[in-house]
Amino acid sequence: MRIAASLMALLALGAAMPAQAQGVGQVPGSGPKLGQLEIKAYQAIPKTKTAVQLTSDTALARNLRRQVMIRLARRGNEVGFSGGNVMRMDVSYFDLSIGSGSSATIGGNPGYDGPAANPRPEFPRNRIEPRGGLSGISPPTLRIVLTLYSVDGGKVLWAASSSCPTQAGTAETAGLAMVDTIFDEADKNRIADAGCPI
Repeated sequence: MRIAASLMALLALGAAMPAQAQGVGQVPGSGPKLGQLEIKAYQAIPKTKTAVQLTSDTALARNLRRQVMIRLARRGNEVGFSGGNVMRMDVSYFDLSIGSGSSATIGGNPGYDGPAANPRPEFPRNRIEPRGGLSGISPPTLRIVLTLYSVDGGKVLWAASSSCPTQAGTAETAGLAMVDTIFDEADKNRIADAGCPI
């Protein structure tokens, strides 16, 4: 009896596989391609008070949060650090472009952290080297993800994701351009150019 049930389950799985194979290459929740933005407006950003909370506390993230709060205030939202709806803001900068012969290391404060950054303990510096003779994987990238949750029940009301290739020294400029592009037409579902500076 168990063998028959197992065979039926395998046959059902085998029949379902071709239907799933049509979506190959599309990773759900992976966000837009580098240099693009995606906005999912389940509803327009409500005019209620909005608190913008950072997922990581860096100087770059705080400076960009300030710009998001300014854009929300221009839209007519009361903004603050608590109360009302919550907009979670994730600012990530990563540099995986390691060429051959690179002397790059992991450890210490990253290059985009300014003098106002929270002090961190010094980490051991580990050498980064490409495996198998591979050169740079991808350009240095800044990614901003904004997710607005309702105060009642935590329902997602609005979300935006954007990424740009940029160097550490120009990450804040790229971030400002990305924030401006997001809030140009914030209430429309869209996939568009992220507004990355050249």
